[in-house]
Amino acid sequence: MTEFLLRRFVPNYQDVQSPEVRERCGALSGITGILLNVLLCMGKFIAGLLTGAVSVTADAFNNLSDAASSLVTLVGFHMAGQAADRDHPYGHGRMEYLAGLAVSAAILLVGVELAKGALEKILRPEAVHFSWLSVGILCASIAVKLWMYLFNRSLSRRISSAAMAATAADSLSDCVATGAVLLGLLVSHFAQVSIDGWVGVVVAAFVLRAGWEAAKDTIDPLLGKAPDPALVEGIRQTVLSHPEIAGVHDLMVHDYGPGHVMASLHAEVSIDADMAATHDIIDNVERELAQKYRLIATIHMDPIVTDDAHINAVRSEILALAQQIDPAMTLHDFRMTAGPSHTNLIFDVVAPHSCPLSDEEIRRELSRLAREKDPKYMTVVQVDHSFVD
Repeated sequence: MTEFLLRRFVPNYQDVQSPEVRERCGALSGITGILLNVLLCMGKFIAGLLTGAVSVTADAFNNLSDAASSLVTLVGFHMAGQAADRDHPYGHGRMEYLAGLAVSAAILLVGVELAKGALEKILRPEAVHFSWLSVGILCASIAVKLWMYLFNRSLSRRISSAAMAATAADSLSDCVATGAVLLGLLVSHFAQVSIDGWVGVVVAAFVLRAGWEAAKDTIDPLLGKAPDPALVEGIRQTVLSHPEIAGVHDLMVHDYGPGHVMASLHAEVSIDADMAATHDIIDNVERELAQKYRLIATIHMDPIVTDDAHINAVRSEILALAQQIDPAMTLHDFRMTAGPSHTNLIFDVVAPHSCPLSDEEIRRELSRLAREKDPKYMTVVQVDHSFVD
């Protein structure tokens, strides 16, 4: 069914990185969610009137909030697809994350309201009237919500959408919540035990959990989470595949929303190479990264000495010393200036965020280890911290 809908309503749907395809997928998800959730809300509201069960009525309003969330998703994807403008030169891609956050907030609000209604029902219980029509409506709702979960999960994986992943998680929690409501009705009827209010609490708990999980998935990219390790390694290997480039450091990936990614890095090249020719190579690498990963790449050239055996040997020694402090440490921009009484070793060291030492402690420790290696070594160290894992 998902493939049929994509072929019918999303032209060129295989190009999942295209902003137009993403916007159409978001519209398809939003419109589908609005229509189905409105129908489910109407059916459950009727079932709630027939039975007098607060859990059923609460589930109906849960579907109504889902319809509103689908509307937010629809608007969010439309705004995220807008082109860059004077006030937003990096585009509007993060609107998709904001839409997901708004959906999460709506889910949490509904969860709180459901919990309040369920607690009132526990304190002041009322009789629940059994109806096979209500049972049928709830069973149909579970089937529809399960399909919506699979539908939105498939779309979220295709286009790597946090907003759709939040919608899928909400649909799955609705399946469990409605199942709990159905179980409560059956127990109340056949066992003559009123558990309507307690079932409402269970429904609220599932809704709150789904809202919290969805919020975490949308807040992380808004705060600036670490990039996908596979993307980082792919960028690194693509750059290093060019023999003229000796090393890569200070790689940063800036996520301005799906389809709006920028990367910057420093590429080490031989100081003796023809700079015009090397610049041409760097331009080619930037274009290759843009075509391969659909991102804007900016590369800074770092000229280094590559053919001095002594400098390379000392560099290796200092790297080994740095990795005694932390095995994940790397160094770059290594230079040596030798004098009659001492030799300056000037370099940058990259420390992982997990390193327990402060920047000053790292400098002191490297200085101590270097002087133990050779009393003439004087270190001038700039401590950087990795932007990627």
